[in-house]
Amino acid sequence: MARQPDGPPPPPTVQKLRIRYAKRGRLRFASHRDLARTLERALRRARVPMAFSAGFSPHPKISYIGAAPTGSASEAEYLEIGLAVACEPEAVRAALDASLPDEVAILECVEAAEGTGSLADRIDTSVWRVELPGVDAEDLAAAVDAFLASDVVTVAKRTKNGLKDIDARASVASASAGEEAGCAILHMVVRQLTPAVRPDDVLAALAAVADLHPPLPPRAVREAQGRLDDTGTVADPLGPDRAARPLREHAAI
Repeated sequence: MARQPDGPPPPPTVQKLRIRYAKRGRLRFASHRDLARTLERALRRARVPMAFSAGFSPHPKISYIGAAPTGSASEAEYLEIGLAVACEPEAVRAALDASLPDEVAILECVEAAEGTGSLADRIDTSVWRVELPGVDAEDLAAAVDAFLASDVVTVAKRTKNGLKDIDARASVASASAGEEAGCAILHMVVRQLTPAVRPDDVLAALAAVADLHPPLPPRAVREAQGRLDDTGTVADPLGPDRAARPLREHAAI
């Protein structure tokens, strides 16, 4: 017979909150694991009444959705937390934001509305902005045109099992070149397929089709995540929860 854990069971989850946060500056180089530890410590410091899993090693109920790659900044990272006591979402946002370094900002916190589906099901696409200092905007535009005109662009992607050839073109729904303050800007809408295509994979594809090699390190920022519709629009994943506006009594943090 399996041994049962001692003590009373953990309190049930009475509320789910969905959070959008940004990682900026130096913390774009933090790994997802390091950032997750930072967020969990901040939840404790903010005294957010987390719900915990059952068993011998209870852990807080936190789900991370689609973390940005290490080295990329982001204005659209998402997580979902389960609470043992219902709290005002804005109070949780403010308390958590105050407990984090300046480079991590809690931008929005909403209560998960019942019957609107999971947060993960609302995200299948990323919107990227990549600054390419030292690259001529016309050269970038020509490389983007060559890339979009290709049916398949194979690049070597480093994985935990070594190098693997992937098609970088299949995941890119749209791409365009621009220029701001003398810096070439690559804008991309990228579907989150398997294997994942990241900004550095697309840059490798531009090198393959047009010999474009940025002389300085690129700066990638994920500007949005959501579900891509037939018009090319990426929907706000928190929209259904925000529109539902759940009403309940909330405890103070």
